[in-house]
Amino acid sequence: MAEERINAEQVQHVASLAKLEFTPDQLAMFTPQLEKIIGMFEELSKVDTTGVPVTSRMSDHTNTLREDVAVKSDEALREALLKNAPETANGLIKVPAIIDESGDGE
Repeated sequence: MAEERINAEQVQHVASLAKLEFTPDQLAMFTPQLEKIIGMFEELSKVDTTGVPVTSRMSDHTNTLREDVAVKSDEALREALLKNAPETANGLIKVPAIIDESGDGE
């Protein structure tokens, strides 16, 4: 059997850092999946890429963004969009506060 690259305790630790909670069944499912992913990266690292130019994007397109211009939205459209939000306040979408309880300041 191949050397273990990641175990359930490590997956649980990373999940807690990401503020995720896994049930034991989910942990049993995700651990082997992450093991396979790590194995794929190790396999890719063995590929000889000598002479292959560095690729930062798959397209020659650069800066294909539209100009960032504020426009007045249609009131009816705005109301329709707000109806899809689970909670609103003062014409805005209300979201829960995210508070870092890790104590490490990051």
